[in-house]
Amino acid sequence: MNVREMRKLLGDTQSEFSERYGIPFRTIQNWESKTRKAPEYITYLLEQKVRRDLVNRKTYSLPLHDPKKIDLPRRKDYIGSFAWLKAIQNEIKENLVFALDQALMCEERFLGRNDEPVIWVYGNDSLIRYNGIAILGNEINLSDVKEDDGIKYTSFNRTVYDALANEPILDMQGITEALSNYYYSNSESFEGIFVCPEYHELFEKIADDAIHYYDE
Repeated sequence: MNVREMRKLLGDTQSEFSERYGIPFRTIQNWESKTRKAPEYITYLLEQKVRRDLVNRKTYSLPLHDPKKIDLPRRKDYIGSFAWLKAIQNEIKENLVFALDQALMCEERFLGRNDEPVIWVYGNDSLIRYNGIAILGNEINLSDVKEDDGIKYTSFNRTVYDALANEPILDMQGITEALSNYYYSNSESFEGIFVCPEYHELFEKIADDAIHYYDE
């Protein structure tokens, strides 16, 4: 694929594509107009990133309980969300990365609910044999992954991105609470959070809700 084809697949404008991948706007213009040719290794690496982003922007409906699937440990049976996630990891025994609400629990930015209906992960499609598992994508860049005591989970910036990308089917309480905690522990600022251009408007709305999350 050439640069223009990649950009069109994502549905980005040139400025959005530029900001998404940290490439100067003028460079994107020059590559697309063929004033300059993108180095082959740059084109290759960029295509890999674009393909990963396309794969991991799947839209899911929330999983329903299926008696034919395997039940996983329940949140309410564990003291602390990390102990619960550790039990899930031990049960599944496969490589996975926790995402969304579960990633926020790992970072202690969201306390969670007594009975979590959905467990968000990155991993192989075979994981859907378990009840409650929702797979965001099959691959994720290692730079977006953190690890604690053998548990892998998405970085906060990646979690914010995933929440915004999947907002239509999410209960946004988790990300709103997490952003509120971030804001008040970061000198009342959202500095350090990167948001893709296409989600700026949505982020501003959720950020405003986060600021007032603990208001009476």
